[in-house]
Amino acid sequence: MMRNKVQLITYADRITGQGISALSNLLDGPLKGVFGGVHLLPFYNPIDGSDAGFDPIDHSAVDERIGTWQDIHGLGESYDLMADLIVNHVSAQSFQFKDVLQQGEESAYWDLFLTKEDVFPNGMSDVEQAAIYRPRPGSCFTPITCGNGKTYEFWTTFTDNQIDINVKSATGIEYLDNVLAKFSENNVNIIRLDAAGYAIKEAGTNCFMLDQTFDYLDKLSAQANQLGMETIAEIHSHYQTQVEVAKRVNMVYDFALPPLILHSLFTNNSDALVKWLNISPRNCLTVLDTHDGIGIIDAGPMGDKPGLLNAAQIDNLVETIHANSNNQSRQATGAAASNVDLYQVNCTYYNALGANDLDYLVARAIQFFAPGVPQVYYGGLFACENDMELLAKSNVGRDINRPYLDADIIAQSLTKSVVQGLLKLIAMRNTHSAFNGEFSVTGSENCCSLKWQQAKQGIELKVNFARREALIIEHNDNEQILTSISDLLN
Repeated sequence: MMRNKVQLITYADRITGQGISALSNLLDGPLKGVFGGVHLLPFYNPIDGSDAGFDPIDHSAVDERIGTWQDIHGLGESYDLMADLIVNHVSAQSFQFKDVLQQGEESAYWDLFLTKEDVFPNGMSDVEQAAIYRPRPGSCFTPITCGNGKTYEFWTTFTDNQIDINVKSATGIEYLDNVLAKFSENNVNIIRLDAAGYAIKEAGTNCFMLDQTFDYLDKLSAQANQLGMETIAEIHSHYQTQVEVAKRVNMVYDFALPPLILHSLFTNNSDALVKWLNISPRNCLTVLDTHDGIGIIDAGPMGDKPGLLNAAQIDNLVETIHANSNNQSRQATGAAASNVDLYQVNCTYYNALGANDLDYLVARAIQFFAPGVPQVYYGGLFACENDMELLAKSNVGRDINRPYLDADIIAQSLTKSVVQGLLKLIAMRNTHSAFNGEFSVTGSENCCSLKWQQAKQGIELKVNFARREALIIEHNDNEQILTSISDLLN
């Protein structure tokens, strides 16, 4: 069972400049006792593909430049360890797809990959194609000519270097089974089901989060549970979808929380945040920032479904992020950079808040008091700012928030008052027993209160957005201990 303590999200190489053993040394050294778990972002071969490891050439191999399965096993002995099961696709550079390129339908791996004909054997109409939900502009099919001279339209939900897996085929099932077994053998106890919402495609649908997808998630989750692992569904969608998905897997991400906190800080109004926290899944992981951008779709309307925020509020949210970041986020988002996403803004959370230390700690305090197990991204841990140099070099929008750090940068960052304040908040979240109790939230307009209670132990966060006042109140028997978030910066 996952520990109810703050977890770190990180790449092994980008946080240390080295690899998994160096990460272990960091966690056992300068960050000793800070985290209860680690989400180790793709460590597969290669870590430096076109999507920073989310396009694995060999999903079952650790990139030898950063370590071995033995290093993974060792890290999992000390911490809850999460790894990504990339359910939807595999790299076009994989040996399996290269074999398909040579032999076409005669390849032993032909059934591993999904083609248009697999889903639309009788052809696809323009209406059917227009109905398909895709996170990026353009067609979800890539025509590729194989060695037999035939051209096939392979399904590529994300990029033409990420070929979708046919998860219904025997070869597709075997492929994912092998990865799950490898995880189980090496102390990985939490599986993040990456892009799982796109795994099942059916003709005549939008091919996203179908009833069949829920069934598939049920089976995949049960399979992982039998191997001693919990599953986390990674899905960006309408907030009601998250509530439904939460009933089918061990845990989901609360992706609505990050934009709602920003909205509250930008407008001094907590109504949407309070509404969400009253209905949000309790079996969730909470984040503010991740290796991806700041999700927007999760709080907004979708089709004829109203959102937690309306279209005008979403527009204001995005434009305020751009303004706070001096338009750096605009350079990294949408058509301005490759790896285009329709549902997120690429920016550090710290810069989205205008690099305001108090606002940043208030945002983290709300995250830590919200229901769920909190995760802190390595860039957010050290209050990193937008990496415009890396963005200019790669022209990959999400690289703005995927910096390369080293021991000197970390040592310097640990002296910053905002980082020290964050570490104090993490320690409080990890150690106060009330966070294992019952949660309640109240508030309206510019104020809100988030409270946890277990027996006689209680802890409460009161925020007045208009006054920028945030207090943590600890109730221990008849005693009260007050901590102002602003005092954590001193």
